[in-house]
Amino acid sequence: MPTVYKTLGQSSPAATTETDLYTVPAATSAVASSVIVCNRSAVLSTFRISIAVGGLATTNKDYIYYDLPIGANDTFIATIGVTLATTDKVRVYASNTNLSFSLYGSEIS
Repeated sequence: MPTVYKTLGQSSPAATTETDLYTVPAATSAVASSVIVCNRSAVLSTFRISIAVGGLATTNKDYIYYDLPIGANDTFIATIGVTLATTDKVRVYASNTNLSFSLYGSEIS
């Protein structure tokens, strides 16, 4: 079973819109090792990140970050080490259009 280390997803989502950042492909598992959120604006913003098992609708239990503030022109970096199965989804949400999300890790097939 080969492991591929890669950028799992990148997005600059629309404001206040839950957006799929990464979906684990069929016959694959993944480890999301780190997430980076960049605030490209001069104002305080907030963000959310959730893990939807099996790609189901997001519920309260799915959030790993919820309305976390990120300062103006700042970057949030976290080592998360989240294991993901086929069809699991990582979703993001931003309070404005000036946040960029990057997810890094490995896929195992």
